[in-house]
Amino acid sequence: MIAAETAGAVTVGPIQAVLVAVLVFIGSFFLVVGTVGLLRLPNVYNRLHATSKATTIGVSGIALAAWVYFGPAGEGLKGLVTILFLFLTAPTGSHMISRAAQRMGVEFEEGVTWPGHTDSEPEEPADTD
Repeated sequence: MIAAETAGAVTVGPIQAVLVAVLVFIGSFFLVVGTVGLLRLPNVYNRLHATSKATTIGVSGIALAAWVYFGPAGEGLKGLVTILFLFLTAPTGSHMISRAAQRMGVEFEEGVTWPGHTDSEPEEPADTD
């Protein structure tokens, strides 16, 4: 056993290194796209869509790179668990923020309607208290 392995360093082959680099690049690309969407899109619904999708894919790409780099056990397993929780929590959180915006009366952009409605007005909140 060499000294670098005992210090926690991981040795990867050239294929693994290329795969890790590609996954980190893809993840970073989607995170940048989500950030641009957050800064450029006009309202909360559009921004929410851009950030939730891009964050889910971007962070999953980077966590998948960690799994490839560290292997299926230990630190790599944490990458897979991160992906699992991200796919469970990001859509739920986005949905809750969207419903909160709808209940606060935030309207869509002109010409956009709620699914199943012909007008752009959001439905009335269920609880008015």
